[in-house]
Amino acid sequence: MSNIQDYPSRIGERSSLKLGTFSYLTQMNSDRLRKQIDYLVRQNWDAALEHVEPERAGSNYWYLWKLPLFGERNADVILDEIEACKTANPGHHVRLIGYDKLRQTQGTAMVVHRGD
Repeated sequence: MSNIQDYPSRIGERSSLKLGTFSYLTQMNSDRLRKQIDYLVRQNWDAALEHVEPERAGSNYWYLWKLPLFGERNADVILDEIEACKTANPGHHVRLIGYDKLRQTQGTAMVVHRGD
């Protein structure tokens, strides 16, 4: 039987908290992030951004950044909105969501920026 690696996270240690599947991987660089956005666009999902203070990251409710980008198919526009959200909310975590309108659910969700 293989050994399962434990990823300890402690509420008092913000850097140890895991925020979804991609949190267990290395930090996404701009090329990897663009590939994820391209995938979201190819699936015909609508992008939306959420942000929250690091101490509230475990909450179910994050703040919605503007309205979802309904029908936006340009990855550069989505990347620009991520940067605008990071600039307007320094120190916050930022999450990208891809809404699947046919299944009426989230197709993907990932933290694209971890606040300080």
